[in-house]
Amino acid sequence: MAENVIGLTVQSNTEPAADQGVATQKKPPSISAANDGTKSTADVSKIESRTSSQEDARHVVDDEAHPPPTDEERKTLRKVFDTIPPVAWALCLVELAERCSFYGVRAVFNNYLQFPLPQGGPGTGAIDPDRPNDHAGALNFGLQTASALGLLFSFLAYVIPIFGAWLADTKIGRYQAIVWGVIIGALAHVIMIGGAAPALLQAAGKGAAPFLVSFMLLAIGAGIFKPNVAPTIIDQYQYQKEYTKVLKSGEKVLVDPETTISHIMLIFYAFVNVGSFFAIASVYIEKYHSFWLAFLIPGIIYFLLPVLLAVMYKRTVRKPPQGSDFAHFVKITIAALKASRGNIFSKNFWHNVQPSELAEQNIQVTYSEKNVDDARRTWQAVQIFLYIPIWSLNDGGVGSVSSNQGASMTSNGAPNDLLGNFSPLVIIVFSPVMAYVVYPFLERKKIRCGRISRMTFGFALAIIAGVIGAVVQYFVYKTSPCGYYASTCDEVSPISIWWQIPNVTLGAMSEIFVYVTSYELAYARAPENMRATVVALLLFMSALSSALGEILIPAIDDPTLIWAWSAAAMALFVQTVIFWWRHRNVNDDAFMTYVEDFRRPVNRNETVEKEAK
Repeated sequence: MAENVIGLTVQSNTEPAADQGVATQKKPPSISAANDGTKSTADVSKIESRTSSQEDARHVVDDEAHPPPTDEERKTLRKVFDTIPPVAWALCLVELAERCSFYGVRAVFNNYLQFPLPQGGPGTGAIDPDRPNDHAGALNFGLQTASALGLLFSFLAYVIPIFGAWLADTKIGRYQAIVWGVIIGALAHVIMIGGAAPALLQAAGKGAAPFLVSFMLLAIGAGIFKPNVAPTIIDQYQYQKEYTKVLKSGEKVLVDPETTISHIMLIFYAFVNVGSFFAIASVYIEKYHSFWLAFLIPGIIYFLLPVLLAVMYKRTVRKPPQGSDFAHFVKITIAALKASRGNIFSKNFWHNVQPSELAEQNIQVTYSEKNVDDARRTWQAVQIFLYIPIWSLNDGGVGSVSSNQGASMTSNGAPNDLLGNFSPLVIIVFSPVMAYVVYPFLERKKIRCGRISRMTFGFALAIIAGVIGAVVQYFVYKTSPCGYYASTCDEVSPISIWWQIPNVTLGAMSEIFVYVTSYELAYARAPENMRATVVALLLFMSALSSALGEILIPAIDDPTLIWAWSAAAMALFVQTVIFWWRHRNVNDDAFMTYVEDFRRPVNRNETVEKEAK
C-alpha cells in the first residue's frame, strides 16, 4: 500500500535528472553532488521541466500546499483521492469514442462471419421479421472459422500494442501514437462499411476480402492507440506523492497516490464500457436492419476523435519519447540473467546487478539503483499479468461459446449475442459504486483491500461465472429438441436467453477487480518512460488468452460445450490458489517509488567539511 512508501524530506537543491541514472564511481553518489554550485537554479529548472511527473512532484514536496505526512499520519489518517484534472476526463471521452467503434463493430463479427444471409431477409444480413428467433448472418464461414477469426482479431489487437507502445515510448511519444492509431482506424471503418454493402453480400464470396482488409487495419489502429491512452490519462495527474490536507469538515486526511490512480482507473474503465455498451445497439441494428448500418453508426462516432484530440492538444500534458528507461530495463534484465546464470529464482537475481554491489567490484554502470528496482517491480507486475489469460477464458467463455449458447435458447426477438454484450452495463453501474461508495466505506472502516486481494476476489467471481455457464449449457442440452447437438438444431431450447444474465454479470464484475487493478500496477510499477510498454504487456495477456482459445477451438462444438465452460473454471480455481500463495505479499509493497527513496543520506562529516571550504 502507499503508506509503505518512505516519505523523505528533500533538500531545496536537488540533483538534476540528467545525472540520476549514472553510477560511475566506486563510492556511491551522494545528493550533495547537485549542491556544489556548478549549476544555477534556472539551469536546474530547465532540466527538471523536461522530467516526469514524479520528478516534478518531488520538487514541491515541502510546499505548504502539499505537506508530507508523518509516519503516524500514514498509519492513522483516512486516505482520499486527489482532485482529477478536467483534461483527464476529456481524454476518457476519447477512449469512450474509440471503444464505442471498436466494440460496436466487433460485436457483430461473429454473426457476420458464422451464419449465411437469413432466409426471407432483405439481403442486408438482417432477419425476416416474421422469424424473430433467427439470427443475422452474411459470410457463412461456420462456427469454428468464425471463432478462429474472432480470436485472431483479439490476438492481433492485443499483440500489436507492444509495437505501438515501443514506438510511443522511444520514438514518437504517446500522444502522437494515439493520433496515428486514430487515422488507421478511420481508414478501417471506411473499408468495412463499404464491404458490407448489400450488393457485395448477395454476390457469393465478394464481401469477404474487404472485410478481412478492414479487419486487419482496425486491429493495427487499435493496437497503436490502446496502450497509450491510460498512461496519458494518469499523466495528467501530476503530483503523484502523498500529502495531508484538512477538509472543510475539519477532518485531516491523507491524499494518497494509490487511491487517486485507482479512482482514475475505475472511472476510466467505466468510460471504456460506456463505449462498449454501444455494442448492444449494433446487435439490434444487424438483426433488424443491416450490417452496413451496424458498421456505419460506430464509425460516425469514431470520426469525432480527431476533433476531440485537436481541441485538447494544448491542454494535455504530453510526455516526450525517451528511450533511456527501455534501454536500462533491457540492459539490467540481461545482466541479471548473466549474473545468476539464468536462474530466475535466485534470491540475489537483482542484487547482483545493483550499482552499489558492482562498484565494490570496480565495475562502472550507467544505470541507477532505482533503475534496478524498476526492472524488478516491472517483471513482478508481468508475473501477475500472466494469470490473466485463464481468467479471461471464464469472462464470457472460450471463443464464441456465449453467443452460440444464446443462439440455442429462446430469444423472443432478442439478438443471440445480446447478453454477451450486456457486461458493459454492469460495469458502467458497478464502477462508480466501487469508486464513490464501496472503497470509501472500506477506508472509513479501516478494512484493507489490497491489490492482490482485489484480484483474487475478481478471480473467484469469474470461477462462479464459469460454473454457471456450464450449468446453463447442461440444461440447454437437456431441453433442446436435438439434445447434445443444440448448436446446429433448427429448433431452440425453451430456456430463455435471459438465463445468461448471472454468468455475464459476475464476469463483468470480476473485470472491475482484475483489469482495473492490473492497470494500476502497470502504471505504478513501470519506469517513467516505459509505462505504455508495460500497459501493452498487460494487453498482451488478452492475446495469450486468444491464442489459448485458438488451441481449444476443437472443443468448441457439440456435444462438448459443457466442458468448454467447466474446464476453464476448474483451471482458474487451481490458478487462483497459486496466485494468492505466491503474490499476497504485494498487498504490502510500496505502490510507487521515487528517486529520493534510493539516495543515500549525505555523510555528516563530509557536509561539514564542504561548508568549511
